[in-house]
Amino acid sequence: MKRIVVLSGAGMSAESGISTFRDAGGLWEGHDVMEVASPEGFARNPALVQDFYNQRRRQLHEVKPNAGHSALVELEKFFEVSIVTQNVDDLHERAGSSHVLHLHGELRKVRSTGPTAAVFPWKEDLTPDDRCPDGFPLRPHIVWFGEEVPLLGPAAHITAQADVLIIVGTSMQVYPAAGLVHYKQPGVPLYFVDPNPAVVPDQYDSLEIIPEKAGAGLTTLAERLAYTRL
Repeated sequence: MKRIVVLSGAGMSAESGISTFRDAGGLWEGHDVMEVASPEGFARNPALVQDFYNQRRRQLHEVKPNAGHSALVELEKFFEVSIVTQNVDDLHERAGSSHVLHLHGELRKVRSTGPTAAVFPWKEDLTPDDRCPDGFPLRPHIVWFGEEVPLLGPAAHITAQADVLIIVGTSMQVYPAAGLVHYKQPGVPLYFVDPNPAVVPDQYDSLEIIPEKAGAGLTTLAERLAYTRL
């Protein structure tokens, strides 16, 4: 069975009502990014950081997967589909996708600040008083600025195995995630789904730009791929 690899970003979840929360000025909900998305910010004010991600986690109770998520699930009837997402929500899983790698972490998980860095499922608010079984404070299971991206290697391996590569909801302009597209093998079809694409037709080989939002663009593309079987 041929493999489709999907690289998804914030635009994938935007149609479900999840705010990208980083505006043109670089602020996240009115906060400087380094206040709420860096180890230094967490060390200075853990309560502020916890509250920021608690709000993001609560929002997950109010949103649902959209047509784009459903289209990727439909493709599993015909292909092996692997999703590498920069998103920290769980909408791909809730839609029914079987193979999802979260490059930047997950809102519904937390991890110990102790030496084991053990990861635990978590659906409710997290407070500075919460502890892991070994007694260490817990932190959001999010890759912050200045931290290593531990799943970058596995993501690159997955991308290199693609028979078809789909990029949706991300400009692929910010590294290290942007570098994943370079692991595509020569000649492998690349579909870029974005209403305002930040690429040009000759930027990559075998590229087709689909200038639509995730829901409409992926629905149409999934129907094409299922019909042609590539």
